Amino acid sequence: MQKIRNVAIIAHVDHGKTTLVDKMLLAGHLFRENQNAGELILDNNDLERERGITILSKNVSINYKDYKINIIDTPGHADFGGEVERVLNMADGCLLLVDAFEGPMPQTRFVLQKAIEMGLKPVVVVNKVDKPNCRPDEVQEMVFDLMCNLDATEEQLDFPTVYGSAKQGWMSDDWNKPTDNINAALDAIIEHIPGPEILEGPAQMLITSLDFSSYVGRIAIGRVHRGELREGMDIVLCKKDGSTVRQRIKELHVFEGMGRKKVQSVKSGDICALIGIDGFEIGDTIADPETPEALPRIAIDEPTMSMTFTINDSPFFGRDGKYVTSRHIGDRLTRELDRNLALRVEKGADEDKWIVYGRGVLHLSVLIETMRREGYELQVGQPQVIIKEIDGVKCEPVELMTINVPEEYSSKMIDMVTRRKGDLVSMNVQNDRVHMEFNIPSRGIIGLRNNVLTASAGEAIMAHRFLEFQPWKGDIERRTNGSLIALEAGTAYAYAIDKLQDRGRFFIFPQEEVYAGQVVGENAKDNDIVVNVTKSKKLTNMRASGADDKARIVPPVVFSLEEALEYIKEDEYVEVTPHHIRLRKIILDEIERKRANR
Repeated sequence: MQKIRNVAIIAHVDHGKTTLVDKMLLAGHLFRENQNAGELILDNNDLERERGITILSKNVSINYKDYKINIIDTPGHADFGGEVERVLNMADGCLLLVDAFEGPMPQTRFVLQKAIEMGLKPVVVVNKVDKPNCRPDEVQEMVFDLMCNLDATEEQLDFPTVYGSAKQGWMSDDWNKPTDNINAALDAIIEHIPGPEILEGPAQMLITSLDFSSYVGRIAIGRVHRGELREGMDIVLCKKDGSTVRQRIKELHVFEGMGRKKVQSVKSGDICALIGIDGFEIGDTIADPETPEALPRIAIDEPTMSMTFTINDSPFFGRDGKYVTSRHIGDRLTRELDRNLALRVEKGADEDKWIVYGRGVLHLSVLIETMRREGYELQVGQPQVIIKEIDGVKCEPVELMTINVPEEYSSKMIDMVTRRKGDLVSMNVQNDRVHMEFNIPSRGIIGLRNNVLTASAGEAIMAHRFLEFQPWKGDIERRTNGSLIALEAGTAYAYAIDKLQDRGRFFIFPQEEVYAGQVVGENAKDNDIVVNVTKSKKLTNMRASGADDKARIVPPVVFSLEEALEYIKEDEYVEVTPHHIRLRKIILDEIERKRANR
């Protein structure tokens, strides 16, 4: 057996897995202590740091007691399931991280289910035991029950448990006895997670991940399944359609700390990166030219949501962005398909439109946000749920959603969810908080989070994951308020907004530029009305009979990208540029809009 351990870290969003990996890197003496206190080493892209979530899985490795531990940090959101599935293929065991107060959450369950199906051996870490009113022993029982529900084997159920606080940097076998290091977790990995089996024979490797460098192009990453790969070796790439292509490995790298180092050869069981291989896809197999055998491909869950992407054709196009043409956007979406497994892109009916399929609003909004930061301008339509026909019945995706709220808000939550065709499955009360589980169509979740947070004064914890396709549940009432639409292009004045405030809520600040057809606010009633926000106060030398009242303006509603996507109606677009997010009608001209509505 080689002294290698391949471990994937599984946890719900915000239970501290990236923090724990950072502490492991410190334990492996790969970093000076507190290089920048509180700054995560792993979540290094801006989006991940701002949202505090992991989006892309990352590989790092540490050396501890003569063992090399390859650690794979996985995303916790069900929307990034494509990332999770391919990453678990590289691991032999997993570290299941659970918050000592919240216990296992739906997305922990989502990833854990995948891990147990693949037969990975779990080590449970109960994190954040330094929190007040935490309940480590109860949580450990809950994890055991969860594993039973997921049909874990006897061997998987016999898991070791480690307690501690990743943030304070300690782990121990008993949560009442804090230590001063995290060695307890590392020892548990070495002791309980099996080393990879060494398979002799012709070389074989499944490509499960990829990297890109502008210097050498695309880099294939995977775990050597059998045999040995050497630098300069001739290999065969087994593709999806069964064809094979001969290629040569130019360089071999293994992971060390945060980076990679060049090596001459890699034996089975280790994770490596290959440079010099062209035209591969994730899921292809690298094999020996004499015996080209393909390994089984990775199965990825189907997308459940689609959105229309189109070029920005508003009157303000090209003011902010560098990339505005359909060719730019088309190329960017094709590039994204290389590394984003759960994404699909189809050409729309129009030359400038694409239909992009993904796992949920979050999955697609992260793509839009990334493009926006790279200098792209585009417009996005309302998210639509994918509908399938199964045995002649119209079916739609249904999700399992959990809501955890203080007791006094529970009736409001049940009312809101059942109106959106949700069914209450279970409900239990613990310490004045109610934990409810619902089955709800994906359509019903769009736009629900805002309402839930408003109705519960920000106290609700809501999470959901895809369950299955079920027969269509009937119509759901969406947002009932109409829009306030700008009449003409110009600068919005405080004077005009002040006079219109009784019509509804505004989304724009005074002195902001608007164009005709832009949605500038929400009407208090259910119809759309056109308003003139560019009307300035006429200055005359006649005294007004009333005193001049100061304009008092309620602060406007500012949408984040996800909120804007969940808010718009079918006949509206979100215009996304590097510096602005605007809502607009698809048909800008008022007379044309009326004609189309007829």
